[in-house]
Amino acid sequence: MIVGPLSRFGLMVAVLTCALDQATKLWLLHGFDLEARGVVPVAPMVDLVLTRNTGISYGLFQYDSAAARWLLLGISVAAIVLLCIWLAHTQARLTALALGLIMGGAVGNAIDRLSYGWVVDFVLLYLTTTQGRWNWYVFNLADAAIVAGVIGLLYESLIGDRAAKAP
Repeated sequence: MIVGPLSRFGLMVAVLTCALDQATKLWLLHGFDLEARGVVPVAPMVDLVLTRNTGISYGLFQYDSAAARWLLLGISVAAIVLLCIWLAHTQARLTALALGLIMGGAVGNAIDRLSYGWVVDFVLLYLTTTQGRWNWYVFNLADAAIVAGVIGLLYESLIGDRAAKAP
């Protein structure tokens, strides 16, 4: 596999994304001791709270067995390999950036699953209404990078060519 400048760029984005994700999680777990602090208000509608996510996005497919953990790890590895192959063939900087974000996030969450048996999630978004509080989603930097990468790929595939050809 030939690694060109766009592939190197995407790999650098992946490494930086994974490093920031892991550094944040390690600091929150061991430096800040988020588990002992419980819920930490950050801003309106945003709290820090430690969540052990044994499933995938939005807490789907929660598991409590080693076999399921290894299955999810295997799926992650397969996805990362396929994304690397895609990255090696990309011709667009935005695609390389997006793939790097997705790969870095996937590796960051896979490291958690391998190290802890679960993914460290810590940013809680919520909405308070007259009917009470509605907790929406708990995520981490890896999850945010994956979402940003998917948005980049969608933009590139749906609008990118038209935007590049616009007068």
